[in-house]
Amino acid sequence: MNYHNYAIYILTNKARTVLYIGVTNDLSIRLQQHIEGYNAFSFTSKYNCFYLVHFEHFQYVDDAIAREKELKGWSREKKNSLIETDNKDWRFLNDEVIQK
Repeated sequence: MNYHNYAIYILTNKARTVLYIGVTNDLSIRLQQHIEGYNAFSFTSKYNCFYLVHFEHFQYVDDAIAREKELKGWSREKKNSLIETDNKDWRFLNDEVIQK
């Protein structure tokens, strides 16, 4: 069986007031698409959510989608706690993920 790489990710805006949760099979490319305004009418473009603050990897797409749905149902407080588990200072992690 081939190994697959999927990720859920949380983006925020510069002021850290808005959160966006997504799922992808290539986090580096997906972040670039958000930054470049791949879809000018999207939520991330509208609210300038380009800054990665949390991500999790999965082998199976079904697991990634289930986790995305789970997180979207959480309160903002619970999402904040998740982010702060590994990223206490809400550092922007884009440079750690985007391949240059």
